[in-house]
Amino acid sequence: MDYAQIETTLAQIGEKARDGKLAVEDMEGGTFTISNGGVFGSVFGTPIINPPQSAILGMHGIFDRPVAINGKVEIRPIMQVALTYDHRLIDGREAVTFLKKIKSAVEDPRTILMNL
Repeated sequence: MDYAQIETTLAQIGEKARDGKLAVEDMEGGTFTISNGGVFGSVFGTPIINPPQSAILGMHGIFDRPVAINGKVEIRPIMQVALTYDHRLIDGREAVTFLKKIKSAVEDPRTILMNL
């Protein structure tokens, strides 16, 4: 499933949820959860895996923060993310690689749109 298919599926499930037509079957078989606490202004947290899934990505609010850029302190919008995963299924190296891909996609959305 590519990003466009994921987006389409999420839109369909979201519409069902808003219309009160979401069924248990719509939520079965999941292996990964994305939790967006950012819409509520969360700063940071560590999400807990929903059994029997293998991982959960917690996304938090975007806030201006001081960061070092080329030796100078600048204010930039920063979003904290947290990945909780089952080490019995996922190696730490793979988890970090996944987070780096998420970071790249957020910093440059063209990578998603162009399947780079």
